[in-house]
Amino acid sequence: MSLAPAPLPLPFARRAAGLVPVLPLVALPALLALPVTHGGAGPADVVSALVVVYCAVRLLRERRRPLPPAAAVVLGLPVVGLALAAMGASSPEAGLTGLGRYLQVFVLVPAAVLILVRDRTDFRVLAWSFVGLALWQGAVGVHQYVTGTGASYQGEDVRAVGTFGAHDVMGMATAVSLGLVCAAGIALGRAAVWQRAAATGCAVLLLPPLALSFSRGAWIATALTCAVQLALTGLRRTLKVALAVAAAGVVLAGGFGVGTAQLQERIDSIARVGDAPDQSVVDRYALWASAGGMWREQPLTGVGLKGFPEHRDGHATLALSSGSDVEGAGTEYRRQELLSPHSMYLLVLSEQGLIGLLALGGGWLALLVVGGRRLLRLRGRGRLRGHARACGGGHGCGDAGVCGDGPEPGREPAPDCGLVACGLLLWLLTDFVYGDIGGPSTLLVALSLGLAAWWALAGGECRDAVPRSTAAERAEEAAAR
Repeated sequence: MSLAPAPLPLPFARRAAGLVPVLPLVALPALLALPVTHGGAGPADVVSALVVVYCAVRLLRERRRPLPPAAAVVLGLPVVGLALAAMGASSPEAGLTGLGRYLQVFVLVPAAVLILVRDRTDFRVLAWSFVGLALWQGAVGVHQYVTGTGASYQGEDVRAVGTFGAHDVMGMATAVSLGLVCAAGIALGRAAVWQRAAATGCAVLLLPPLALSFSRGAWIATALTCAVQLALTGLRRTLKVALAVAAAGVVLAGGFGVGTAQLQERIDSIARVGDAPDQSVVDRYALWASAGGMWREQPLTGVGLKGFPEHRDGHATLALSSGSDVEGAGTEYRRQELLSPHSMYLLVLSEQGLIGLLALGGGWLALLVVGGRRLLRLRGRGRLRGHARACGGGHGCGDAGVCGDGPEPGREPAPDCGLVACGLLLWLLTDFVYGDIGGPSTLLVALSLGLAAWWALAGGECRDAVPRSTAAERAEEAAAR
């Protein structure tokens, strides 16, 4: 009697082997779950460089075109503005450092996503890695709030910052928000039933840590994005979910008294940013004015990459404070200098001028328009809904409504991929109004842009991880049985 372990079923082995190319991308959110060490490149940054090298090696071995023509234009156009801004930097070191960071976030890592994500299975695996990171960071953040070990907020160490620390109070808010957007897109799409149910539960679990991040910008961007995702799935579902959320809010806030005075004050402050702004809002207005002054001085090319801190004081008003307070979450009290305008659009405009903003912003707008149109056409045709009634997932496709049968086997688009991709891009474009890149969580921005580009420019057509078996494969499976 043989005690050797039975070989894995061939379909399972093919599924596991099919996920190998996307695993380097999944490693990036996994590394962001580690505690952050401030100063220099982190482990995720190093691995992102290795992923780019891995893509280059694959392309050379397979001798194939790196990107579709449209993707090459959208991702390559910002290089022009970046090169001009790098040449106008105050020093070669600042120019090269800024150029490398922008290329990493807006060109190289998104291109790697386009190359390594091949079908809807890969897309969902990467989206679920966002959700997994959000759950971990959210759990750490809630623990910080409950135990009073978070970042300082109004004199108490209660602000949830996850493993990113008090130096990067937006890190956890970004990770949790993007994970929630991914979970909402999967839950509202037509993935497998277990995936939709799990995604719904994850979205609910991510609401408390998002609230405890005390990030008004993340709240606004997430609420807007989830509302648009809901609206794209139909009016009836939107009304049902809105009523359920309203009822849950009334029960939690009124019946059980869930919520704190600090949280309520933070929510109320959103409506007072114009009438009675707090110091953080005053500083932001002053930084915006400073960025506008730099742009008026150099309208076409800006003041150069990494040039905002050097030119800030020459254009800032007296209302700008010396910096923000940093304390808590294992960090001693200190003042952190304000080195950016806290608006991605104004940062690009001030450092790269109109040329850089049109190159970067035009590419983002193109992705949103093309990806949104693809998603709307898919919803308008109702192809998946009709096929779900006819198929019921019985053709080996794994999803009711996305099947290999039809004129192009296995190439039906998946609406949850579109909802996730467009949701991530919409969240970024909204958050860029009052936030910019910086810190380890910036890699999530790069991955999100890559997923949005994949949906909009790489066809957005998702192939199943399990293709139809050839005659040789069927014979091999029969022999194995």
